[in-house]
Amino acid sequence: MSAARPTESLRDAYGQTLVELGERDPNLVALDADLSGSTRTVLFGRKFPERFFNVGVMEPSMMTIASGLALGGRTVFASTFAVFAAGQAYNAVRQSICYNRANVKIVATHGGLLVGADGGTHQIIEDIGLMQGLPGMTVIVPADAPTTRAAVRAVAERSGPAYLRLTRENLPVVTDGTFRLGTAAELRAGNDLTIIAVGALVARALEVAEELGEVGISTRVLDLASVKPFDAPTVLRAARETGAILVLEEHTVVTGVGALVASVTSENYPVPVHRVGVPDVFGESGEPWALLDRFGLSKERIRSEAWELLRIRGKVQ
Repeated sequence: MSAARPTESLRDAYGQTLVELGERDPNLVALDADLSGSTRTVLFGRKFPERFFNVGVMEPSMMTIASGLALGGRTVFASTFAVFAAGQAYNAVRQSICYNRANVKIVATHGGLLVGADGGTHQIIEDIGLMQGLPGMTVIVPADAPTTRAAVRAVAERSGPAYLRLTRENLPVVTDGTFRLGTAAELRAGNDLTIIAVGALVARALEVAEELGEVGISTRVLDLASVKPFDAPTVLRAARETGAILVLEEHTVVTGVGALVASVTSENYPVPVHRVGVPDVFGESGEPWALLDRFGLSKERIRSEAWELLRIRGKVQ
């Protein structure tokens, strides 16, 4: 087994990159809803207080204000916890930002089960589905800090609405920071099975793929950080070349990335697709990483699903 990968804060990566962008672009502004210390927009606020707006605990109003600033010619970054950005403010995002194609980048932190002790009310596990369903919305779920930096720069350069989902917990560094909108990055080559993962599950995908490699199983790993635009060609090539796909996500399986992969493959090149994600339930309070195991996202479950797909393919007995 390889040595443990170093971990890094995605939130810090975002805050630092936002400052760098602000230094280059005097037209960029940032908004927060009284959580800037946690979202790390506080770094931008300290550097550019005249371009930072804390609107208080009024997330829908923040989105409306962000849209107005964007329609007035500004590049706008708006941040709060994912449950508030995608949940509490959904209609404002839909009506004020997406309907008007406003140039607002929503960077939502504390997504998924890894919010931990805050519990099921704050562990939004349906936000990717909500946001990718909005017309014109770009959706990105970085797996690590290097991808976060690259994704923040990418959406700053691209006109229109965007939603970036970040975790509260630090994540292992699993990429070199190369990121392209609409492209699924191949982090490991393989021909027996494909594992497609997003966010915190990418590191687990690589760990399981490495373990399978030790017993002669060649596993391809794709990081689908760019959920929308969705890289259908790469997914379909993986379906043709490996014959089976396992999808991992810290999100409900009802409307998540696995549902996207299953729909694209079933319509174009049907292969067995298994989904490892949160079942149709709310989260609960607990230690962040233990919650992944509690809700069926453990390495043991991933290995089990991988072996089942390999059996279906006739690769193992």
